[in-house]
Amino acid sequence: MLVVGSTIVAALMAVTMIFVRMRAAKKPASVKKIILPPVFMSTGALMFLFQPFRVEWLQVVEAFTLGVFFSIFLIKTSKFEIKDQDIYLIPSKAFVFILFGLLIVRIVLKLIIGNGISLGETSGMFFLLAFGMILSWRIAMLLQYKRLEKQLAHSNH
Repeated sequence: MLVVGSTIVAALMAVTMIFVRMRAAKKPASVKKIILPPVFMSTGALMFLFQPFRVEWLQVVEAFTLGVFFSIFLIKTSKFEIKDQDIYLIPSKAFVFILFGLLIVRIVLKLIIGNGISLGETSGMFFLLAFGMILSWRIAMLLQYKRLEKQLAHSNH
């Protein structure tokens, strides 16, 4: 029952992300809009204050590294462009497929490791995976944004 519930929540989060990303593409990007999602998400690390969510250091490294690996797909599809002296995120059609592909991978991983690891530890590992993914993706976006910002500043002089 918990697997079904958490899968439904994950699917709703994926759909929400798609709508948020489509709306964000209509407004200029900013450093604040790029940095804030991982900052807000980092508060989830407070779960590790409670024993059921704690994981071994090897599991931390594994989950975070897997998240960084998965972020490659998001990094490859996140591009910016300069329009009317502003920088915009270009919406990618592949983003939807990547997000749902990652959701399917998440479900499969949960089914595989869910039998050998407690629900709390699984939750902690998936948080670390998601955080590794969003943090590395947003760092790549920030670097890309800053390059275009410099390019825009040079073209205005």
